[in-house]
Amino acid sequence: MLKRKINQKLKDKYKHLFTPPPKQGAFDEEDILKQEQNFIDYYTASEKKGSLGTLLKLYKNRVREIVLACFFYIVKTLPQWVIPITTANIIDAATVGGDAALRRIIINVSVVLVLVFQNVYTTYLHTKFLSLANRSVEAGLRGAIVRKLQQLSLSFSKEMESGRIQSKIMRDVEAVEGLASQVFVSLMAIILNIVITVSVTITKSLLVFGFFVVSTIAAVIIMRLFGKKINSSNHEFRVAAEKASADVMDMVELIPVTKAHAVEDSEIKKMTHKMSRIAEKGHKVDTVNGLFGASTWVVFTVFQTICLAVTALLAFYKKISVGDIVLYQSYFSTIVGSVSGLIGLLPTLNRGLESVSSIGEILAAHNIEENEGKKQLDSVKGEFEFKDVHFSYDEETHVINGLDLKVRAGETIALVGGSGAGKSTVLNMIIGFMLPDKGSVLLDGTDMREIDLKSYRAHIAVVPQTSILFSGTIRDNITYGLKNVTDEQIREAVRAACLEELVASLPQGIDTRIGEHGGRLSGGQRQRISIARAIIRDPDVIILDEATSALDTVTEREIQTAIDNLTSTRTTFIVAHRLSTIRNADRIAVLDGGRCVEIGTYEELMKKKGEFYRLKTLQS
Repeated sequence: MLKRKINQKLKDKYKHLFTPPPKQGAFDEEDILKQEQNFIDYYTASEKKGSLGTLLKLYKNRVREIVLACFFYIVKTLPQWVIPITTANIIDAATVGGDAALRRIIINVSVVLVLVFQNVYTTYLHTKFLSLANRSVEAGLRGAIVRKLQQLSLSFSKEMESGRIQSKIMRDVEAVEGLASQVFVSLMAIILNIVITVSVTITKSLLVFGFFVVSTIAAVIIMRLFGKKINSSNHEFRVAAEKASADVMDMVELIPVTKAHAVEDSEIKKMTHKMSRIAEKGHKVDTVNGLFGASTWVVFTVFQTICLAVTALLAFYKKISVGDIVLYQSYFSTIVGSVSGLIGLLPTLNRGLESVSSIGEILAAHNIEENEGKKQLDSVKGEFEFKDVHFSYDEETHVINGLDLKVRAGETIALVGGSGAGKSTVLNMIIGFMLPDKGSVLLDGTDMREIDLKSYRAHIAVVPQTSILFSGTIRDNITYGLKNVTDEQIREAVRAACLEELVASLPQGIDTRIGEHGGRLSGGQRQRISIARAIIRDPDVIILDEATSALDTVTEREIQTAIDNLTSTRTTFIVAHRLSTIRNADRIAVLDGGRCVEIGTYEELMKKKGEFYRLKTLQS
C-alpha cells in the first residue's frame, strides 16, 4: 500500500515528463504566411504568368514532400511494370514444363505478391506527402490573394467584380492544385511508363519498338492539330465562368429590389440566357476534347491490332515465345494508356495553366498603395490643408478643380453641395484612398504623399453612408480589427451609439448574430452599430459620410448628442444632405464644381444668403 502511494506521488510529480506534447497541426501558419509573400513576389517577377515555370516556383519550398511523393509513387506502381514480365515468364514456364518450370512459376508468383502487398503502405505515404505539398500551396495561394487584395488600391477592388475575385480564390486555386497533382503524379507516371516499357521492348525486339515509335509520332501530330483549339476553348470558358460568378453575386444582392419591383421573371430569363451561354462554351470544350480523345484512341487501337498480328506471326514461326506476345501486348497497352493519358491530360493542363494565369491577374497587379520608406505616424493632431487641389477620374471627368481649404485641429467641418460637387472625393482624399493629380493635401503640415497611409488610418474612424457589416455578432462588428477590448469599452460605445435598448431586446444580447450584412436589423440599427464601431476606436480624425441618413428623426436627435460628444475634441468631417443636422458644425464649406465657394458658420452663411442659403431654402 505504501509502495503504491509512493509510486503515485512520483507519477504526479514527474507527470509532465511522460505526457506527450499537444499534437501539432500538419500545417504551420507561420510557414504559410511566409509563402504568401513569396507567391506574390514570384508572380510579380514572372513574365509568363500562365507557365509551368510559375507553377514550379509555387512548389519551390515543397521539394522534399514532392520528391518523397514521387519516390513512393514509383515504388507503389512497380507491380504494373513487373507483372507483364512475370506473366510472360509464367506462361513460358508452363509451356516448357518440368521441375525447373515449377520453381520458376513459384518465384514469379512470390515476386508479384510481395509487390502487390507493399502497395497499400506506399500508396498511403505517397498520398500523405503529395497532400502536404498541395494543401500548403493551396492555403498559401488563397492567403496570397487575400494579402494582395488588402495591398491593392481601392480603385482595383472597384474595377474587379467581387464574383470574379471569389472565383479566383476558390475555383482557380483548386484548379492549380489539380494541375500540380497531374504534373507531379500523372505526368511523371506517364513518363516512367513510357521509359520503362520502351527500354524493355528495345532490348527484346526492334520491330515492336518501331510500332511504338510510329504510333507515338501519330499521337504527337494529332496533339498539334488540336492544341490551339483546346487552348482557345478553355480560355473562353474560364472567362465566361468568371463573368457568370460575378453576375450571380449581383443577382443575389438585388433579390430584394427584384421582388420589390415584381421583375422576378425578367431576372430569371436574363440569368437563364447567361447560363445558356456558359453551357455553350462548356459544350464546345467537351466536344473538342471528346473528338481529340477519340482520334487518338482510333490511331493507337489500329497500331496495337497490327502489332498483335505481327507478334502472333513471329510466335507462329518460333521467332519469339508465346509469353512474349503477352509481354508486348501488355507493354503496348501501357504505351497506349500512357500516351492517351498524356493526351487526356492536355485539357486539364490547359485549364490549370489558365487558372495559374487567372490568379496572376491579382497577384501580379501593380496598382498598390506604396507606403514603404514613408513617414510613420505615432500620433495625429488633425490639421488639414488643401492647396490648389485638382483631381479627375479620367480625362473628361474633372471632379476637383483648384480646391483650397484649411481645417484646424479639433475642428468640426461640414461639406455640403449638390450632387457631383466633389464631397465624396474630398472625403476619399482625407482617408488617403485618392491623392491629388495636382496640388497637395497636407496633414499636420506634411504632404500626404510622404506619409505611410496605413499608419495614418490607425488614427481615423469612418462611418459611411451605407453601413458595412458582416454576418457575425454585434460585438464582433463593433470591435472589428481591435484586440484586447474590455467589456466596459464596449458598453460605453453601445451607450454612446444609443444601442442599449436594441442589445437588451435581443436573446443573446451583444453576442446575437445579425445575419448577412446585418440583414436581421433595421437600417437605423445597422448604422448605429457603425457609429459604435467608430466610437470605440477613440480616433483623432472622424469622417461621417451621411452617418445619420438611415435614422428616423427621433433617433437622429438622440444620437446627435453622442456624436457631438465624440467630435468635441477631434477633427471631424461631416457630409450631410439634410442641412439642419450640421447646425452645430464649427464651419460649413460649400462645394460647387470641385471648388469651395463659401465657408463659414451656419448663421454666417444663412445671413449671407448665398449658395448655402439657396440649398437650405430648397429643403425647407
